[in-house]
Amino acid sequence: MGAAKILELELPGAPDQGEKMSKVMAIVSFKLPQRQTLDQATATFQSTAPKYLGMPGLLRKNYFLAEDGMRAGGVYLWESRQAAERVYTPEWKAFVKGKYGNEPEIVYVDTPVLVDNEQGRIASL
Repeated sequence: MGAAKILELELPGAPDQGEKMSKVMAIVSFKLPQRQTLDQATATFQSTAPKYLGMPGLLRKNYFLAEDGMRAGGVYLWESRQAAERVYTPEWKAFVKGKYGNEPEIVYVDTPVLVDNEQGRIASL
């Protein structure tokens, strides 16, 4: 296996001094009112996934179900915090609560470096 490529990605709107802006990851989770099986969660996730396809500012979303079946959510990679906040409105939070029974918890984290084994690369975002 060869050495991984290191990519430096400049984002539109980055500061002029050559400073890179990291993308923002939002980890959204919520407690479920009752244990879900993976099949049940998959069916529910597939029903909401089309809502996110092509969403402005959203680069990737991974749904998840905790091993015990009592917590679920998504890990979102956004172009910016502002793009995420345009989606996580009071109406969106009400939709999540209505669909899953509890309000979502949102944790924002910066993601300055990505290791992508499928593409064999390391990227500074």
